[in-house]
Amino acid sequence: MTTRTKDNKSFMAGLLTAAAASLCCLTPVLAFLGGASGLASSFAWVEPFRPYLIALTLLFFAFAWYQNLKPQKQVDCNCDTDTKPTVLQSKTFLSIVTVVAGLLVTFPYYAKAFYPIYDQPKVVINNQAGIKQAEFTIKGMTCEGCTEHVNSEIAKVKGVVQYQTSYEKAYTIVKFDNTKTSIDSIAKAINNTGYKVTSQTLINH
Repeated sequence: MTTRTKDNKSFMAGLLTAAAASLCCLTPVLAFLGGASGLASSFAWVEPFRPYLIALTLLFFAFAWYQNLKPQKQVDCNCDTDTKPTVLQSKTFLSIVTVVAGLLVTFPYYAKAFYPIYDQPKVVINNQAGIKQAEFTIKGMTCEGCTEHVNSEIAKVKGVVQYQTSYEKAYTIVKFDNTKTSIDSIAKAINNTGYKVTSQTLINH
């Protein structure tokens, strides 16, 4: 196997591990854009392995760059060895692939940019006594993209007044008009994203 072949295999493996590292956040965005919202949490189980996949990505690309930059052995013979590297073997291409891998690895930090900005609902409140607040514990959220995905569904529920979602705390707190919607309807909307409500509690306020 030549050095160039090793180089190619190394960066291809690096691209795969980079994509796998952010699969938990890539999937929700693709599901949202493709209208298959329920598939959002399909790869949430990858999240615990993310640090190891990132480390593998770094190792693969470090090896690829080492192979690409190290001095080539001079062949002492009269044979024709003046073979130019192909585009796929060039430093320019490897640079592009490295940038793509970097974008894949850091995807969770900018995933929310792919979701539309939802304003908090403007609901006419006729009776303050009908305003309730509930906390929903949600399983499967791993990044800001997941937060925006959940918010996008909550915002569609008629009667929701306000919401605050956190993937770090694995919950959302929703204020709603009890005469227009219910705690179960909101839980159903959240479950439609693919993330699962594991508990729901009315909060006295």
